[in-house]
Amino acid sequence: MKRFLYLFLITAIILSVFFRLSIPDVSVLKKGNPGKTSLMKYREAEWAAKGRKLRISQVWMPYSRLSPYLVKAVIIAEDDKFWRHEGFDYEAIQKAMEKDIKAGKFKAGGSTISQQLAKNLYLNPEKSLIRKLKEAVITWKLERSLSKKRIIELYLNVVEWGDGVFGAEAASRYHFGKSCIELTPMEAARLAVVLPNPKRFNAAGDQRYVNSRSNIIYNIMVKRGIVIPAFEELLNEPSPSPVPSPTTREGGQREFPNEPAKMETQTADH
Repeated sequence: MKRFLYLFLITAIILSVFFRLSIPDVSVLKKGNPGKTSLMKYREAEWAAKGRKLRISQVWMPYSRLSPYLVKAVIIAEDDKFWRHEGFDYEAIQKAMEKDIKAGKFKAGGSTISQQLAKNLYLNPEKSLIRKLKEAVITWKLERSLSKKRIIELYLNVVEWGDGVFGAEAASRYHFGKSCIELTPMEAARLAVVLPNPKRFNAAGDQRYVNSRSNIIYNIMVKRGIVIPAFEELLNEPSPSPVPSPTTREGGQREFPNEPAKMETQTADH
């Protein structure tokens, strides 16, 4: 028994030192934006190995310039408990583990936005127990060092949205030809639903999954009062013709071009 306890303590100390040395200081993200993320570097290595000449496309946007529709759509689609949990959705983790046991393989699903941010910033996509342990420690530190608003801002600026496309602004321009802040609610929903596999699904395409899932996300936004369809229709109506500028008649009197002539009033003699 003593031998087992001794071995356990030695293992715990080794793991503690290992994680302390390998876990990054996330407090620098309070004010500073990250450079190339671990996932970006991983993709660049993949492209180089395959002889593909791709470049990273990313345009950083502060939270105030991110579409509020996209923020809400991504949270609904990816992590609906984001504002309430402390980095981990234990119910989702349990369900994911049950699926893994039944499938007989380690897929490690059920990740929150905070966990996905940790993985994107500092780790690689390869699945292993050590990587998941690192991800958990980094997630714990992110949640205790940064505000929720900063976490979602970071996530939406670094998450992968296609081959070489990273962040909401680059994704909006690539898929819809507009800035992120100009996205419609449906466009935001379509971008949100492709995040689980952005290299397979096209936000602007006509894939059945994207059409079906984005309609579900859009309807949830309507039910929660995030989107008001009547107001959205009003915004999409064509603008009325501009009122012509008045010109000045002789004598200082102003008139509008193409103004119909005024009828002179005549008094009938009785």
